[in-house]
Amino acid sequence: MVGTGGKARVKPVPDVKFCLVFQCETLSVPVMRRVLGDTLRGLGVDDDSVYDILLAATEACTNVLTHGGRQARGYAVVTSVGAVGCQVEVADEGAGLPPRAAAAPDPAEIPVAQLPESGRGLAVMRACVDNVTLDSRPGRGTVVTMRKHIRWTENAPLRAAS
Repeated sequence: MVGTGGKARVKPVPDVKFCLVFQCETLSVPVMRRVLGDTLRGLGVDDDSVYDILLAATEACTNVLTHGGRQARGYAVVTSVGAVGCQVEVADEGAGLPPRAAAAPDPAEIPVAQLPESGRGLAVMRACVDNVTLDSRPGRGTVVTMRKHIRWTENAPLRAAS
């Protein structure tokens, strides 16, 4: 609690932002999982939230390696943590995705069981986090942004005072 001339207010939780930068190689994915997971746990994010974030981020990073093309020499994982949520952006400078044909169905509306095996990545991400956006343009790379409401452990260093 912070005193404000006789009125008490809850001390705000500071935002934390960090960036991991990797070359496009298979080893980068388990390294990302370890560093991101250890950092989130160290800040006091609960295990269930960390698990969901790591699964979604792993899928996004694997997609960079699978679909980024030869142009994608590297990628970045930028994470922001605040009082109630976590945002993870996975950005590459790869080939990008072509615009979706107007007649093509939105993959978010297709049941997971009906998706081709190689097309389930976004569905997996959406199942793990609260919001997923994809910004991709040919020749400009792709940014996948994932947002999730998080819970804190009881002794979290960033947990808001109650």
